[in-house]
Amino acid sequence: MKTTNHFLSALFVFLLAFSTSTIFAQDEEVNEPKYLTATTMYWNKNYEGSPEEWRATEKEYMEKVTSKNEHIMWSGYFTHLFTENSNEVIYVQNYPSWEAIEKATARNAELEKEAWPDEEERKAFLDKMNSAYSIYHSDEIHAIIPGAKYLEGGMQKDMIMYLRVNKMAYPEDGSFDEFSAFMKKLREEVIYKNEFIKGYYPSRHAWGNDKRDMTEAVLLDSMADLDKMFNRNQELMKEAFTEEEGKAFGKYYKGHGDYLYTAIKL
Repeated sequence: MKTTNHFLSALFVFLLAFSTSTIFAQDEEVNEPKYLTATTMYWNKNYEGSPEEWRATEKEYMEKVTSKNEHIMWSGYFTHLFTENSNEVIYVQNYPSWEAIEKATARNAELEKEAWPDEEERKAFLDKMNSAYSIYHSDEIHAIIPGAKYLEGGMQKDMIMYLRVNKMAYPEDGSFDEFSAFMKKLREEVIYKNEFIKGYYPSRHAWGNDKRDMTEAVLLDSMADLDKMFNRNQELMKEAFTEEEGKAFGKYYKGHGDYLYTAIKL
């Protein structure tokens, strides 16, 4: 199914061409991505390969195809730690524009032919790669919100991704300007100052399941830093927001869900 850009032409994202060695790292010469697609896939219980073989196969595809696709700014995998389904694998790609999403699929097909000119060899490789996943998947597109905190130095190892999926409210006494001001203060006075948050990537629903979704992806060095991150956030929130501001900010949210994934370094 990688022949359709990992289900993308049939489409999803999250969270961001950076190479696997610069995952989530900011390049000042490249504009920030505008959209992300996220495909939620599931392991094939009959997959015959090992975890090492899966990584090696996906790394080969990324090096020969995805990293050479000028329409894709970044791509990566996230696997289950604490989520609803232990078989989940999320594949994310970032794009500079909406048009680039469709262009990327066609370009991948061209690059696959360049990487494996022999049709039988190409089919054998793609079949092997796609055999890791079941046929079921779901797709979404998110609009990336400016103000990310980029991982310094690139991703050198597997990391922890804490994913917070907010359900947004639309209060009658609210305004875009007020919400934007609160978000700016949150980023500058809390997120950027929290030393345990190594990367922060916010996005909002553009196409998919629930238009109320606003997603915040946070990269951490380890599980041990999860509680430290929450505690430090509370300290910084108390310093940055008055009690009245906290209540006013809270009216924009109906609730949220929390998920933990392993961010894979191929």
